[in-house]
Amino acid sequence: MSTFSTSREIPATVEDVFAAFRQPERMARWWGPAGFTNTFNVFEFKNGGRWSYVMHGPEAGHYQNESVFAEIEPPKRIVIQHVSKPEYRLTITMTSSAVGTVVSWAQTFEDPEVARRVERIVVPANEENLDRLSAEVLREPGGGDGPGAGSRRPSSAKPSTSPPTTSMRSSARSAPAAW
Repeated sequence: MSTFSTSREIPATVEDVFAAFRQPERMARWWGPAGFTNTFNVFEFKNGGRWSYVMHGPEAGHYQNESVFAEIEPPKRIVIQHVSKPEYRLTITMTSSAVGTVVSWAQTFEDPEVARRVERIVVPANEENLDRLSAEVLREPGGGDGPGAGSRRPSSAKPSTSPPTTSMRSSARSAPAAW
């Protein structure tokens, strides 16, 4: 089993960060690496719910994805099982901090060989995904797309100056990974 881990501190409340996952129109705006757009066909944001979507690459590629929301613990944890290839499990946790919310992102691939092959894509893509999540959460209130499109910083929050952290760990045991 191989896991790619990263984290990001976002100057917003845990509830505001969680809302960017819960609301499909918002998640469609930020999910995936830079330059990608999404078409969500099914988005059942509940324990065991299906998530079927197409990621549209910046250079004309279209990538069908099938996932299951394996676990959802509002507003602190989401586990996504990506059931199409490459298979992985993505565990996202949101924890309050002095600045706002620390988002921890752990993508686990059961097959270490698959992880080795996709590492050069997955590691930067995960950082780009968190960049896009941060931008979505920090959108100006009333900046479009209806209720909840904007977000507020906690009253004492200041933008984080700490860089994102990324790590990869491998073990002989098995588990899936994420995009």
